[in-house]
Amino acid sequence: MRLRRQFGRAVAGVAAVAPLCGMAVAGIGAASPVPRPASHPSTALARVSISPEISIFPNATKPQLTPVNHPPVNRPDGTFIDGYHPAQIRAAYFLNPLLKKGINGKGTSIVIVDSFGSPTIRHDLGVFDRAFKLPAPPALSIIHPAGPIPKFNPNNSTMADWAAETTLDVEWAHVMAPDAKIVLAETPTSENEGTSGFPQIVTAEKYVIEHHLGDVISQSFGATEETFGKGRLRPLRGAYLEAAQRSHDITVLGASGDAGATDLQTNESDYYTRRVTSWPASDPLVTAVGGLDVNLSSTGTRNAPDRVWNDPSPPPSAGGGGLSIIFGRPAFQNGVAGIVGKQRGVPDISLSASCTHPVAIFATFDQSGWNVICGTSEATPLFAGLVALAAQVAGRPLGPINGFLYKMAAAKDPGIVDVTRGNNTVVVEQNGKQTTVKGWNAVRGYDLASGLGTINAKLFVPELAALAKKAGT
Repeated sequence: MRLRRQFGRAVAGVAAVAPLCGMAVAGIGAASPVPRPASHPSTALARVSISPEISIFPNATKPQLTPVNHPPVNRPDGTFIDGYHPAQIRAAYFLNPLLKKGINGKGTSIVIVDSFGSPTIRHDLGVFDRAFKLPAPPALSIIHPAGPIPKFNPNNSTMADWAAETTLDVEWAHVMAPDAKIVLAETPTSENEGTSGFPQIVTAEKYVIEHHLGDVISQSFGATEETFGKGRLRPLRGAYLEAAQRSHDITVLGASGDAGATDLQTNESDYYTRRVTSWPASDPLVTAVGGLDVNLSSTGTRNAPDRVWNDPSPPPSAGGGGLSIIFGRPAFQNGVAGIVGKQRGVPDISLSASCTHPVAIFATFDQSGWNVICGTSEATPLFAGLVALAAQVAGRPLGPINGFLYKMAAAKDPGIVDVTRGNNTVVVEQNGKQTTVKGWNAVRGYDLASGLGTINAKLFVPELAALAKKAGT
């Protein structure tokens, strides 16, 4: 399944940006609208093969890497980069009170898994941090447990897509947990056919787990459940089973997808014209992270209540969600059985992902520099950072957290904020025909568009830490 990423095009003198309003924080600015691609995104995104039947892609809309010509500094003339900046997102999720108390991820480690990685990630993270006055992480370790990485080719669209994904994952997980160590596990994948992709990801994740290298694993990729042949999925779950063991207690996250209630078929160009969902987000051992449209002012306050991310379609561009055809309802979803029935429902929680309101990244693997980016592969590393903060407070890894999330929501703990606006219905256009794939509406309580809702980190982090600590004893 191709999950989707979109880079915004912002040309100097054209993009509309808000004034800095006297903010002392470097580079705070409102996002400009992100143009949609002129053609179907599948025409330019190369395949990452994992078997003859399955293909995976970075979880975000097709990159259109174009440099933004505004440097992200607080200058007297007010110039700055488009896209949300760290201070805005931190304010939106009420993170600052935690950071002021020293709850910043110290002593924890976030594992990010991406194919190929980015050859410039160390440099790019340094520029990103200096621009936004963020401290460097205590460590950025880059490992290749599944074998050596092929030499990066910026003209290879597959490598470029994953490099952009890597940049997003690393920079924005660091924003949320600035003192957490980052382990970037890069995996080699074939440019053509072959048994690469998920098997190599499993190898890398098992290595991370067995060597106790992380507290939370962030995954911004997935494949439509229907694309797995019979019996092919079970062997790939080994890493999640190990992560859940008490001897490891590692939290695993997965992006829910960026095509709303549908996603791609095995031919990688046609979408299903019915509801589908993707794995690993659908795995009960994984916390599925969905997408929202978060409309912020330059200071990070909300201009409107959060909505399910759903940009105009076709092509579909919305937060993934739905019912698994592989996994039955897990015990932690018994309280929402009226919504999910006998199946595993996705997502569990949702954060910022909209391409209308993207975030800024700095990437030079293609010499482009500043860009804007969006998708549930934005939401997932954001949430990974929050999990790291909770692990710091708990003084231990949290392990699988889905049971805690649903317990918190059932108790109406204020750390989880309900989302009641929007839907993930999308329109698919193929073979000269448009088809509406009806998704689900955001409603009070749990739903298959936003999950349990979103996060108030000030309250959520200590609540989650307390539940995990109690369970650990």
